[in-house]
Amino acid sequence: MKKFIASVMFALSASLLVSGAAVASGDSVHLESANVDIHNTPSLQRGAKYFVNYCMGCHALSYSRYNRIATDLGLTEDQVIKNLIFTRNADGEPENAGALMKNAISQKDSAEWFGAPPPDLSLVGRSRGSDWIYSYMKAFYADPSRPMGVNNTVFPNVGMPHVLWELQGLQEKHCTKEGEGDHAVEHCELKLVKPGSMSAPEYDQVVRDLTNFLTYVGEPAKLHRIGYGVFVLLFLGLFAVFAYFLKKEYWKDVH
Repeated sequence: MKKFIASVMFALSASLLVSGAAVASGDSVHLESANVDIHNTPSLQRGAKYFVNYCMGCHALSYSRYNRIATDLGLTEDQVIKNLIFTRNADGEPENAGALMKNAISQKDSAEWFGAPPPDLSLVGRSRGSDWIYSYMKAFYADPSRPMGVNNTVFPNVGMPHVLWELQGLQEKHCTKEGEGDHAVEHCELKLVKPGSMSAPEYDQVVRDLTNFLTYVGEPAKLHRIGYGVFVLLFLGLFAVFAYFLKKEYWKDVH
């Protein structure tokens, strides 16, 4: 028993050290608050639209099905087929609403073209978090030294192109140093040098909707889990009242 407790304590300590290191490694990156709300159905619908139009050419959501998203987002299967499904199955026929949300690009081709296959984004909302996704999509800037012509302050040397540049425009990174020698501190900021088709607030909303959708996809059950929890707590509260009066009735003759 002592050995079991010791092994459990060691595992917990190790996990805390790993999580602490992960937090420490992200201290140098400032993340903006995404302020997403997965219960905002119009936002989720817009996010799904942006994802299939701008992201799904390379990235898949292979743990999600179109009809599950249709149900959760208040869409009909016909709406999903007409507006969200652009891929075809092995027979060359359009995918049906019950299909997994896979893209058409092969892993082999994408690895050859981009150096590595684009990751599946089914769980990015859970692994990275909403704030990371939101900040990442706003942090692209022009960098001629990179293969795609852009870099990212949140994910340095990223191999992904800025697929939303037409909406946001192009940014440049400007840095200044304060202090001298070993005490010098570099401050960098991104400045918009070529406006896109949207204003800054409009683009922020696009990124927030996209982030909201990816957050929902990472854990679809969260939409209903909180509601279930409220009902369970109400039931336990009501049961506690009946249990208390039952206890009083049972023990009144004893006391």
